[in-house]
Amino acid sequence: MLPFDFDYYRPKTLKEAVDLFQYLEQQGKQPFYFNGGTELLTLGRIDLAYTEAVIDIKGIAECSVMQVSGDHLLLGSSLTLTTVEEANLFPLLTKTASEVADHTARGKITLGGNICARIFYREAVLPFLLADSRVLIIGAEGKKIIPINDVFQGQLRLEKGEFLVQLATENRYINAPFFTVKRRQQWDTGYPLITLAALKIDQKIRVAISGLCPFPFRSPFVEDAINRKDQSFEERTEGAIAALPQPILDDIEGSKEYRIFVLRNLLADAVETLDRAVF
Repeated sequence: MLPFDFDYYRPKTLKEAVDLFQYLEQQGKQPFYFNGGTELLTLGRIDLAYTEAVIDIKGIAECSVMQVSGDHLLLGSSLTLTTVEEANLFPLLTKTASEVADHTARGKITLGGNICARIFYREAVLPFLLADSRVLIIGAEGKKIIPINDVFQGQLRLEKGEFLVQLATENRYINAPFFTVKRRQQWDTGYPLITLAALKIDQKIRVAISGLCPFPFRSPFVEDAINRKDQSFEERTEGAIAALPQPILDDIEGSKEYRIFVLRNLLADAVETLDRAVF
C-alpha cells in the first residue's frame, strides 16, 4: 500500500495524455506518468515518490507497438520486458532484459519504465545505446524523434510533461554479433554488480555498461581503447579501464576495486569473443 491517495487516469491517445498532464500540473497535482508502476510503488512506500494524479499510458496504442517497419524495429515503451523477451525480435535486448529482476517482476516492468527509472541500473537501455536507436518523445511541444545517444546522458533527459513513446532500431544492428553478461554478487535475481553489453558493427566493438557508475553509459573513449587492434587484449582492456567515467560505485553490492576487477574480466571476454565474430 502507498501512504498517499491519488486520482487515476487512463488516456487513450497521446494528445489526451499530454493535455491531462498540463491540466493536472496547473491544478498543483504533481502528475506522474505511469507505465509499469513498479517504481512508483517501490519508491512511494519509502517516501521517495509522491503524486496526487497518475496518468497510465498503457492504454495508448502507440506505446504498445512491436513491429518491423521498413528497415527498423519499432518497440513501444509500454511493452513489458517479458513481452520483449518472448518475441525475441532484438536478441541483444532479449538477453539483457531477461536478466532484469525475476520473471514475475519482468511481467510488470515495461521497457520505458526501466529506461526512465530513477534507480540507476536501467539495463534495458544498453542495447539501444549500442544500436544508435532513435526515440519518439511527446510533450506539450508535440512529437520529436531524437537519437538516443543525444538525449540519454546518464538518464533520459525529458522535459516536464514529456514521456517516451517508442524506440526505433535499424535491422543491421539487431542482426549484429553481440556479447552481454550480468554479474551479481549476492543471488540469482539480486541487483547487478556489473552488466556489460557489447556489439560489433562495421568491424568495431561498442560497449555499454550498467552498475559500475551511478548511471548506465556508453563511452567513446572506452570504445577507442577497446578497438586498438595493434595492442594486446590486456593493453586494450587496461586502456578501457583508464578511460572509464567517474565516479565508480562503492557500496554494499561491491567495492570500487571489486567492480573494476569484475569489469576487467568481462571486457577481456567481450573483446576476445567479438574479435572472432564475422559480420
